[in-house]
Amino acid sequence: MALQTHPADTDLIGVEPGAGPWEPSTVHTHYFGFQVPEAAIGGFLYIRYQPFFPLSQGSVIIFEGLDNPAHLDAAFLDWQMAMPYPQVTGQAITTANGFRIDFLELGRSARTTYTSSDGTTSFDLMHTAVTPLVARSAVIPGENIHESDGPGGTEQFMHCVGELTLRRRNYSVDCYMPRDRSWRQSRTEQRGGRHDPPVAWTPIYFPDTRLAFNQVGFESPETEPVWAGALAIPPGAPEYHFAWICADGELREVTDVCRSVEELHPQLPAPLRQTIEARDDTGARYRFTGEAVALAAIPSWPNAATFDSVVRWTDADGHLGYGPCQGIWYDGFAQLMKMKRLTGAR
Repeated sequence: MALQTHPADTDLIGVEPGAGPWEPSTVHTHYFGFQVPEAAIGGFLYIRYQPFFPLSQGSVIIFEGLDNPAHLDAAFLDWQMAMPYPQVTGQAITTANGFRIDFLELGRSARTTYTSSDGTTSFDLMHTAVTPLVARSAVIPGENIHESDGPGGTEQFMHCVGELTLRRRNYSVDCYMPRDRSWRQSRTEQRGGRHDPPVAWTPIYFPDTRLAFNQVGFESPETEPVWAGALAIPPGAPEYHFAWICADGELREVTDVCRSVEELHPQLPAPLRQTIEARDDTGARYRFTGEAVALAAIPSWPNAATFDSVVRWTDADGHLGYGPCQGIWYDGFAQLMKMKRLTGAR
């Protein structure tokens, strides 16, 4: 299916509980991120709306370096599992613990702000679009099972600039990061989720060439991932289920993706080094090699493990780009990796 864009007003879908019918696993989300790569710092800013109850969850995680196998290892975490729906004033959304998204121009620009209750950590960031508001369905395999609910979502790369204070240390922020959101998706908390192998989202932006690349999917089985022979991609599921490129403002479909992981973190089995090879619908080929400079476990669901990371990417011509790699796995992969640790198997 050809790539499409969504109208700007989709930024506000789901910010009020509204009428259902909803199920307990129905979610809407807003995600913004930021990075200070030279300091190995990543920021995960998130609101999850759960209209069935109704309640919300989030909102601020800031991590530093690679030694963060548990979510409390993050440099700063203010995450609440059950908050009331945020306060909405015009186009500004504010959570109960003070994280605020103010859409200055829907579909185009936003300001995110936050100050911790003890005053030691804060940020004030401006996010301005550098790509269109790309339309997508699901970002986690299987979450758009209730098509009658009209599930949807968007992805967009932003130029993020501003100031960060992290435990009284000050940093300037100037990065290119994606934002995304989902609405009316089904994210189950049932044991095992809906897939056994881990899945990862790897958006990348190269400022020198104005190239944006995005994919979400599994490692390619032919690359002999660590789970090969023990776990399998669900029958009929693609290796990647959403991918696109924006080259100098032109959206292109991605027709092939091969992602391999060469090294995992020794404690949190998320990628430290990985390679992506891809081709778009014009026939252009791409090769990206990535190395994580920061990585952390982040809170999610009790049936899943999730992580975020800051990845330094290099393209085939030596251009440098950055982006998050975020991923999820369930108990099948967790138990496999536990067995490998206990037995010393590779």
